[in-house]
Amino acid sequence: MNNNKSNLTSQWRQHIAQTCARIMVEQQISDFQTAKQKAFTQLGLSNTLDLPSNQEIEAELLQYQRLFKHQRHQTHLRHLRQTAVQAMRLLAQFSPRLVGPALYGTATENTGVTLHLFAHTPEEVAFFLMEQDIPYQLSERSYRTTRLVTYPTYEFVAGDTEIVLVVFDIDDIRWSPPSKLDGKPMRRATLSAVETLLAEMPND
Repeated sequence: MNNNKSNLTSQWRQHIAQTCARIMVEQQISDFQTAKQKAFTQLGLSNTLDLPSNQEIEAELLQYQRLFKHQRHQTHLRHLRQTAVQAMRLLAQFSPRLVGPALYGTATENTGVTLHLFAHTPEEVAFFLMEQDIPYQLSERSYRTTRLVTYPTYEFVAGDTEIVLVVFDIDDIRWSPPSKLDGKPMRRATLSAVETLLAEMPND
């Protein structure tokens, strides 16, 4: 009986994760919690059920994109990474690191490029963008460690792609905030690593 119950729970977790993945792609949602809430509403389920982890949803998202959106997804992902490379070359003095779906391979059609930059002061980045005649919007992004820490962000559009620059202190290059996926240090990729990812992608 316990095995049957465990199998049923596992099946439900997978079904919910698959529904979340489909919703994220079809509705262009990047937030896991929002996708979970929509999945529960769509499936008519109580949110007291055992929720799939963000990692489980990410795995189903990758699988969904491979099965149903492969060529389109690969084209978009290549475009994002090419845009990231161009931006990282421009911003080389701030030791840019690519993070998020464009790095992980889970980008949906409305996903932009997020870069972590490192500077003595955020104003250094602002002045650089102004010197390059790049109009930007100032915002902020928060990461939780032992406490919630907020970092300034500079957002602009390059072609048809939104680019978000999160500015960390120059010493934070040795430290990475926890990922929303698994709580472990967030994956970051250098320019050379992103160039390697691009080179390894199959041709369209």
